[in-house]
Amino acid sequence: MTPISQGRSRTAALARAVCVLLVTGMTLTGCSEEVDPNEGTNGVGRLTAAEIQKRTLTAATSVETVRLHGSVVTSGSTYKLDMRLKPEGGIGSVTAGEQTFRLLKVDDELFLKADAEFWANGKGDKNAAEGEGEGGASDTAAAGKLAEKYVKVPEGDPSYKKFIGFADKDVLLGALLTLHGKLATDGHHEQGGVRCIRIAGDQGSGGTLDVSLEGKPYPLRLVRAGEAGTLTFSAWGSDFALEKPAQSETLDYGGQLPAS
Repeated sequence: MTPISQGRSRTAALARAVCVLLVTGMTLTGCSEEVDPNEGTNGVGRLTAAEIQKRTLTAATSVETVRLHGSVVTSGSTYKLDMRLKPEGGIGSVTAGEQTFRLLKVDDELFLKADAEFWANGKGDKNAAEGEGEGGASDTAAAGKLAEKYVKVPEGDPSYKKFIGFADKDVLLGALLTLHGKLATDGHHEQGGVRCIRIAGDQGSGGTLDVSLEGKPYPLRLVRAGEAGTLTFSAWGSDFALEKPAQSETLDYGGQLPAS
């Protein structure tokens, strides 16, 4: 073979190699553009936003237990919640302002557990310090008796109506897992390492909800409409102990609880 023919052969081989690389690159590029984000998931990402909301509510109400953590704004007040819930009740902590208390619900019975400052709400100490008579001292004494006990909340007490919903799984989830306005999907995301699909009401102003694409379509994160709080959901189906406190740890106040 002459040097000229050898050169032509090398040029042709190089051209063929370039063509192969170009075709391969085009094929790979085409594949990457056609990746289905719902491939290998539970499939709810292919549904309409309304169907996704329906599926996630069904999944949430069909499982026995859940943990929710975050904030809820209601009646102008902000509450930070960390609750474990099941059909017969729940247990956890609630923070209002700078005060935190333990909340326990077993069937229809509700208990609060807090320190003396929570029960006194500052009144007793202030009155006693200012020498305003026996009222301040009695308030402080009453707060001391209530401190660190599970205080049974009478059903007629305003605190019962205010806090019972925080420990009621069906009531709480039914109220929270509803977005407002026109529903639409809002892309694929990730929460705690779990792939999810986000649905939104009125482009987000009506709230957003991230729904798991792995396993059952449980809700993972909720941003409530009108800046009314953000909650995360976890430990779906993980059981926990729930029982009334021992008699030695319980105090039945009887009448209406001190305003706090």
